[in-house]
Amino acid sequence: MKVLIVSDTHRKNDNFFKVLEMVGPIDMVVHCGDAEGSEYTISQAAGCETQIVLGNNDFFSTLPRECEFMIGDYKVWLVHGHNYYVYMGNEHIKEEAACKGVDIVMYGHTHKPVIDIDDNVIAINPGSLSYPRQENKRPSYILMEIDRFGEAHFTLNFL
Repeated sequence: MKVLIVSDTHRKNDNFFKVLEMVGPIDMVVHCGDAEGSEYTISQAAGCETQIVLGNNDFFSTLPRECEFMIGDYKVWLVHGHNYYVYMGNEHIKEEAACKGVDIVMYGHTHKPVIDIDDNVIAINPGSLSYPRQENKRPSYILMEIDRFGEAHFTLNFL
């Protein structure tokens, strides 16, 4: 199973379309918020199951603030992160994820990519495809692949 994880596209979708072409067939798209009204465009372009949550710039949207779902054997909590102090680090959101009993928390908001794997909770932030803020300032996304043994593997990618 191949999952494309993106965030903070802010209605600037050209890089999302490029990534779709580059990564080939995918089974799911996860968008961690701030699509700014592009939800339909993103899900239609993806052509597969799409999970998208409300970001702090998704005004007047009916998207859920957060959601939980399964990817393989992993219970995932998807949230934008702006209500969980993610600019200060991911400790608070990981504690909340552990309290919820999830295996993976996926979040955005900071525009900086994170793959934080430990024994309790995996924290994933794909950064931003439109307005990256990490040192190299390159648009980023994460591919999650479930191998034949059911194990998740995460790869941070840049455009």
